[in-house]
Amino acid sequence: MERAGVVMRLAGAVFVLAALIGAPAAAQETVSRAEESRPIAPPPAEKNTLEEAAKFLAGAAIGLGAHEAGHVVSGAIFGADPGLKSINYGPLPFFAITHEPVSPAREYTIAASGFFMQHATSEWLLSRRPDIRHEDAPIAKGVLAFNVATSAVYATAAFGRFGPEERDTLAMARALDVGEPLVGVMVLAPAVADTWRYLKPQSKWAPWVSRALKVGSVLMVFRAAR
Repeated sequence: MERAGVVMRLAGAVFVLAALIGAPAAAQETVSRAEESRPIAPPPAEKNTLEEAAKFLAGAAIGLGAHEAGHVVSGAIFGADPGLKSINYGPLPFFAITHEPVSPAREYTIAASGFFMQHATSEWLLSRRPDIRHEDAPIAKGVLAFNVATSAVYATAAFGRFGPEERDTLAMARALDVGEPLVGVMVLAPAVADTWRYLKPQSKWAPWVSRALKVGSVLMVFRAAR
């Protein structure tokens, strides 16, 4: 399992910051001469952009913590003795969460559990707050952004077959005995559906497609147990 994507995930979350949280623009009005003598109400106080950004990044950190906790908890449940080790990929140092060798079905579950946590948190947020796009909810949006960005980064690595050997998509592909690009599709598809749900909360089909894709990724454990 790969923890080396931490920096890339956070970078991806920051990248989508502009798409999810925008600074309020100041509206301009032309005042007629007849109204010039009237007192002009002061403009509403602008939101603290730095505070909003900090909350957004806090949400991304929550998403990261949930993803990593999924690996640790599943590894502990299977008695795989999860631990940490330092690895290097390019010029940057990383840390990886490791575990003892397990069966393919358990390997798939441990490797995919980070995505399972993403699916669960995204589903909870989008089901309870389908119109979250129009809400003042930077922390929740940060969690969603992290989930989508992480899936996109992992999928890109899976399609290109690059990154540390410990990456989650490679471990999942080996457990399933399939090509890694196929796992990339499995990881990316729910993120695309959730993005559509965020942008189009009135969509009737997107929530069910998203849920079916998430459940399907969990059921793949039976293939690994072949």
